[in-house]
Amino acid sequence: MVLKIAWRNVWRNITRSLVVMGAIIIGIWSIIFLVGMVNGMIESYIDNAIKNEVSHIKIHHPEFIKDKESKYYITEIANVKAIIDTISGVKAVSYKTITNTMISSSHSGRGISTIGINSKDEIHVSGVSQHIVEGNYLTDTKKNQILISKRTAKKLKVKLRSKVVLTFQNLENEITMGAFRVVGLFETGNNIYDESVVFVRQNDINNLLGMNGYGHEVAILIDDLTELESVQKRIANLFPDLLVRNYKEVQPELGLFQSQIKMVGIIYMVIFMLALIFGIINTMMMAVLERVRELGMLMSVGMNKTKVFLMIVVETLLLAIIAAPIGLFLGYITTHYFHKTGINLFFYSEEGMKQFGFDKFIYPNVPTETFWQLVVAVSLTALLGSLYPAWKAIRLRPVEAIRGSFTSDKTRIFTRIINFINNKLLNRKLK
Repeated sequence: MVLKIAWRNVWRNITRSLVVMGAIIIGIWSIIFLVGMVNGMIESYIDNAIKNEVSHIKIHHPEFIKDKESKYYITEIANVKAIIDTISGVKAVSYKTITNTMISSSHSGRGISTIGINSKDEIHVSGVSQHIVEGNYLTDTKKNQILISKRTAKKLKVKLRSKVVLTFQNLENEITMGAFRVVGLFETGNNIYDESVVFVRQNDINNLLGMNGYGHEVAILIDDLTELESVQKRIANLFPDLLVRNYKEVQPELGLFQSQIKMVGIIYMVIFMLALIFGIINTMMMAVLERVRELGMLMSVGMNKTKVFLMIVVETLLLAIIAAPIGLFLGYITTHYFHKTGINLFFYSEEGMKQFGFDKFIYPNVPTETFWQLVVAVSLTALLGSLYPAWKAIRLRPVEAIRGSFTSDKTRIFTRIINFINNKLLNRKLK
């Protein structure tokens, strides 16, 4: 009976019910969209960092990561790559030579990290080849080619086919230099990274360093991130004398971002649910005050306070049950659409986004568990929001309610005090 009456009460005042349902729908949609945006931005940042900078797993000489000195190299690095290629779960492998250099043009000079790569292997591990905006990628046909970023080219005042000079120390601690011709300009979308590296052929830089057959880094991509630790452990067992680290260890902030995705979603959920609970309380209180006579009549004909309390609670829950699927559906449709098309944030602040390493487009993505969390959160919010109006409803006095008056406890106490004072004064006058 309570459920039947509550269902009819929901549709007796359509405007009031639509207000509550609208608040729930907008709240759920907003949470899904904001969580999707945050997830999309973080995933974009992590994917770009993995693709362009850190890979999934990196191998170095244990001493190399301290000062990146050329003398801390990996011997027979090609054999290391060949062994890793045979490990199950490994998608691609490349090895590199890395050295700190001074890059100079006829106009300017600056310190930079020079990375010597094997272009055929590197194209499968990093995304540099996909970010060439002018010129071409490195080839095996010509010697002393160099790729520099568009920002570095602007600061050095060079262009395609210009010559630059790299100056650095070789393995014998002697100053050496080499002239390289610019064959391509790249732009990854991360200004800090773009200004810190240049790419050359590994054979060219190794010849100048005097370390043919050696290298400083092995970069590895894997097929499934859930197997990251197991693959890392197998590689570490094969090469106990080398330092094997995953991307979370190379750049701890990436691991931190990943771990905070769920926390951000919960924070957004709590904020919106708090706002929603006050909206529900306000609207349901209005519903109770508008139906004072009706509630008084129900209590007069025998409906006890428990059933009146449950009726208000069930009404609120029904409104949430109707609105929640609509909000979830709208949120899913919105995020699904923008996940395919992307949201161009560069329209608002292109340089600002590049400065922090975010991609040109953000692709919202909402984990499945977020939808289930929202269902539980909305149900609890509706339940909590209905308790106070329901409690107010059972505080009604049937006789007063039938007359259409709703006197609060404080008002009754104040009225009794006034009546008591008036009676005392009247008795004095009569005496």
